[in-house]
Amino acid sequence: MPLITITQSIGCDGMEVARSVADDLNVALYDDARLRDEAVRMGVDAGKLDEFQEKAPSWFSRLMGDKPEVYANLIASVIYEAARRGEGVIIGHGSQILLQDFSCAMHVLVTADKEKRIANLMEKRAFSRDAAEEMIRNSDRQNREFFQYAFRKDWEDPSLYDLCVNPAKIGIRRASQTIVATARSPEVKACTIYAIDAMERFSQTKRVEAALMERDLQPMGARVEVIEKGIVHISGLIYKYEDSERIEQVIRGIPGVERVEMDVMVMPAVTV
Repeated sequence: MPLITITQSIGCDGMEVARSVADDLNVALYDDARLRDEAVRMGVDAGKLDEFQEKAPSWFSRLMGDKPEVYANLIASVIYEAARRGEGVIIGHGSQILLQDFSCAMHVLVTADKEKRIANLMEKRAFSRDAAEEMIRNSDRQNREFFQYAFRKDWEDPSLYDLCVNPAKIGIRRASQTIVATARSPEVKACTIYAIDAMERFSQTKRVEAALMERDLQPMGARVEVIEKGIVHISGLIYKYEDSERIEQVIRGIPGVERVEMDVMVMPAVTV
């Protein structure tokens, strides 16, 4: 069965296209609500996801201690967890980038020209033209800045996608049928057990990184690897020996972790 990511701009009917695709293929639709439920099932505090918005942090928010990188790692963990089922339609949140190296994932961009998007928002949300233009401008800027911050990528780069559809021109139904037909083509392969295993390990890796970042326990030059299911290996430099115990305790508290392999070194104290 196909694993599809769908990236949309506001006002492009991307959600309607995604629902139609998921229904036709009889697979799960991982929209915001479903991904949040997935996070809760994984034991992630959903409130942590709610605290953040997908936008590049300002200088002031960094100064005040906001940690958007924690969110980025948590949502990546959830995306990988959803993807490891090997099928489904995942909406947004950088899924097209996180799953870029998995050949079994098909990436779709749903787009439309600005005038069509404005008209769509005016018709379906009863926005004034000025309000629709402002929402599109702000949404596009926020998406562009967050993707650059989180992934160092341009979210509209065509090389990130296998297919681009414009429902404003060909209609929602035709757009979804085009995606379904492509997903069912013999060229689109199913996810192998090796890909599914890698996704599961990536999910746990991101979860560990988020937990350490949140508590300011990430070793200098940290390298976190889930070498096999349930076994976490971590290396790097720490300032205090006690941090080693704290790091191990935090990691052991993450669901699914069975063993922690510590390979950290304590930096010698500098004397003047």
